[in-house]
Amino acid sequence: MQNLKQTSLYEKHKELGAKNIGFCGWEMPLQYDGILKEHSACRNSAAIFDTSHMGEFFFEGNLLFSGVNEATTIDVIKLPVGKCKYGFILNQSGGVIDDLIIYKVSPERLMFVVNASRIDADFKAIQNCLESGVFTNSSEQTSKIDIQGPKSKEILQNILKFNLDELEFFSFCESTIMNTFALISRTGYTGELGYELYLDNEIAPKVWDKLISLGATPAGLGARDVLRLEMGYSLYGNELNEEITPLDAGVGFFINYDKHFVGKEALVKQKEQGPKYNTIAFTTNSKRAPREDMEVIQNSQVIGRVTSGTFSPSVGMGIGLARVENSLFDKDAPISLKTNRGEISITLTKLPFYRKDK
Repeated sequence: MQNLKQTSLYEKHKELGAKNIGFCGWEMPLQYDGILKEHSACRNSAAIFDTSHMGEFFFEGNLLFSGVNEATTIDVIKLPVGKCKYGFILNQSGGVIDDLIIYKVSPERLMFVVNASRIDADFKAIQNCLESGVFTNSSEQTSKIDIQGPKSKEILQNILKFNLDELEFFSFCESTIMNTFALISRTGYTGELGYELYLDNEIAPKVWDKLISLGATPAGLGARDVLRLEMGYSLYGNELNEEITPLDAGVGFFINYDKHFVGKEALVKQKEQGPKYNTIAFTTNSKRAPREDMEVIQNSQVIGRVTSGTFSPSVGMGIGLARVENSLFDKDAPISLKTNRGEISITLTKLPFYRKDK
């Protein structure tokens, strides 16, 4: 794995015997003791993930007159201090440059959290909108640990000086962990109660070890991808890309049309005409796992392709998302996937695949 970047937790992953892979230019743990075990830890107890490969930008300046509010679909003017929100950076055609979360740290300070593969493109896209203010890329200096699962609050509370009960969903606070500055948010990518910790690189390994000693299970990218797909969450490069709009990807409900943003005109036009594509959720009704790029077949023709697929331990069958052409798709007709061993019948369903109340 030459020329791959390593996070501040790389040595910890080696000590734990992680199976590493190259991911978005980084050497990252795919799994430690097995994807099923790590998945179960997150759903039933608590798991920790190294997500330090993600990008973090900071903006300081006037949010109204700097141009920063036009850079994404999120209205940072109306976003309350201490809250964070999910949205998109779009190109002029409405295609998704990236999906991201913006944190409003103060009336004149924002933190952007972006995908590892899109750091350079995102920074350039946002910077191109700015007329004033200070915009910095702190990705290399920032480590990120996610602790997720029903016992995440109980475990994390042991190393914090404030009461986690006061932290609402999609809220965050600045505090200290082990006498070092940290930003803690109640967010995640698993559908479970969870928190994301933004830390200095030097303290991150100590926090990692402490959380494990308190009962958290290390989990890799494999479990994380299964967990996010069980919730139907989009993954950049799969459900989202620069050729696909949020409407095509079935996430148009995140768009705030009350403000101006790059790509708005294209989305408004597409909304009026109707999107070209539709994102469908389906199950295989067996343990056979759908895979990315499998062809979706309906009425003896290819109508689309699988964008994400896996076996779900939570629901006991294969699950997936697929992008299909609206002009060819019939929600009432039989539908299947084409494989090297024939076709797999699939059943359309609603998201999320996994619900805690079941």
